[in-house]
Amino acid sequence: MQENNHELLLSRIKDLEKKVQHLRISRRVLMSLVTRQEQDKAVQILELLEENRRLRRTNNRFAQTLWLKNRQILELTLSKKQGNS
Repeated sequence: MQENNHELLLSRIKDLEKKVQHLRISRRVLMSLVTRQEQDKAVQILELLEENRRLRRTNNRFAQTLWLKNRQILELTLSKKQGNS
């Protein structure tokens, strides 16, 4: 009876050791995935920041061009009014 109980306990210990080993492996896999996801996120943030800078430069150039065109239109309008007077 005691030997049977001893075998059951040994079997239980082996099962628990296997579970611990699986948990260690799972933890390593999860940590690896988290690390990779953080690296991907950092790369994406850098790409988005660069895209934002590029869009701001493009927007600034467009605004300057629009400002110059409006100024030219105003100058032409004023010169036509002066020519008609």
